[in-house]
Amino acid sequence: MSEAPTPSRISLRLRYLRAMLFASRTAIGILWWDVFLRRVGLRRLARRTRAARYARVARRYRALAVSLGGLWIKVGQFLSSRVDVLPVFITDELAGLQDEVPTEPSEHMTAVVEAEFGRPIGETFAGFDSEALASASLGQVHRARLPDGHPVVVKVQRPGIEQIIQVDLAALTRVIGWLKRYKTITRRADLDALLAEFSRTLWAELDYLAEAENARAFQAMFADDPSVRIPAVHTEQTTVRVLTLEDVYFIKVTDYAEVEAAGVDRKDVADRLMRTYLRQIFVEGFFHADPHPGNLFVQPPEGESGWRLVFVDFGMVGRLTPETKAGLRDMVIALGTRDLDRLVRGYQTIGALLPGADLERLKDVQRSLFDRFWGRSMRDLIDIHPREMRQFTAEFRDVIYEMPFQVPADLIFLGRCLGILSGMCTGLDPAFNVFEGIAPFARGLLEEESGDWLDQILKWLAESGRMMLSLPGRLDSALADLEAGRLTVTAKADPALDRSLTRLTRAINNLVAAVAFAVLLLVGALLYINGAEALAAIAGFVALLAGLVILRR
Repeated sequence: MSEAPTPSRISLRLRYLRAMLFASRTAIGILWWDVFLRRVGLRRLARRTRAARYARVARRYRALAVSLGGLWIKVGQFLSSRVDVLPVFITDELAGLQDEVPTEPSEHMTAVVEAEFGRPIGETFAGFDSEALASASLGQVHRARLPDGHPVVVKVQRPGIEQIIQVDLAALTRVIGWLKRYKTITRRADLDALLAEFSRTLWAELDYLAEAENARAFQAMFADDPSVRIPAVHTEQTTVRVLTLEDVYFIKVTDYAEVEAAGVDRKDVADRLMRTYLRQIFVEGFFHADPHPGNLFVQPPEGESGWRLVFVDFGMVGRLTPETKAGLRDMVIALGTRDLDRLVRGYQTIGALLPGADLERLKDVQRSLFDRFWGRSMRDLIDIHPREMRQFTAEFRDVIYEMPFQVPADLIFLGRCLGILSGMCTGLDPAFNVFEGIAPFARGLLEEESGDWLDQILKWLAESGRMMLSLPGRLDSALADLEAGRLTVTAKADPALDRSLTRLTRAINNLVAAVAFAVLLLVGALLYINGAEALAAIAGFVALLAGLVILRR
């Protein structure tokens, strides 16, 4: 039996350095073009070159991810699926990562299988294709046959992937350490908690026995739904690093020409995909968290039976607490029924609002969003005229500037899942309307709630009773404060005026620093030309300080 290779310490160190070099180069470019040049009055130049610059960054990242594999492939696949949010010049450059994951040599994968079962591969499988059926960041899939001739697919973990993941997470930890220096980011997200959640889920993906249990759970979930298919697990041929499943590789969900050739309407695929995930998230509280195109297939119609949506790869799953699920249910019902109070209550339940958020102002924003954008398709939203967005921004500049939201750590993979899902549904159906999908689902949830009307009335009576019992004490305390002169009234200036003064002060300070930077730079150049090199160095140093002040602001 052959032995699978493991990465050397030198190759792991070089891997870390390459990742950090890319991150550093990208950060410096963003600071120069999108911070410094904008601050010194070259905003138009930065805007004019933005598309070409970020396309180059995406191209370099794609080359790096293909070369390194591991964690970086996953990040790139996620970004490439966000066609609903990211500009096309970025998603187009990253799209190849869905299919460009380099394959591991067949003999390496065979060595892993033999090491797991402790015997030659021919004693486990009657046949094992040397050519990979699919290649992912953590593992590779090969077609095979069981001793009884039954066709299966075998997912085999890449050799040395544990060491690779450790190095990638170390690099990601360093980058997050940089991001933690910016209060704008740390105010809205607990980056340490997000990294911990990401790491936990990533390591869980390397346990194929746990993935087999996840697959069985999804089989039970959709046992009564013939429109969805989950592959069966072959337990005797499954270990921690080898997973054997029923062969259900059909038409990839993003192979639009093949889907249409099979007589399947792409709009129906998008609708079923959304409906299936709504059930997983809001009803079951257990969802397939990695819905990229390599994990979703369309099984063509056979005889009288219709086409089926097929899921594979159950390594990354999400579980929601009862509280989180209740908050999300409130949010989806609120979106379907345009209920502002319930929507804000849902934000609060899942912990998505910062302490002290102005709830009434937030309702004003949501009301305007409903009036302007509710019911529009993704194509309509993408094609919104810039003037309309500017009007909305001007009206709610205070909320947009403050951004009273934070990212709950336990919802990072739900956000990732919904982001990819939104992009996939839009790709299948450019006129995809998320509101049309949510509205009937929300009505169904409301009908379920209406069945518990007695419990809801009792709960309301209990809450009202507690409030009434506490009212005399609270009133007595307020009167005592009034008599003692401890009751104060706080007046607050109009937020718009306060923000205008703040922006004016900041603009004046930036202008002074920019003028100082330009003058000192010019003086330094003149001194250097005239031979006063020491004075020129001093002027240049002071100019550098002025430039740093601009960057910091």
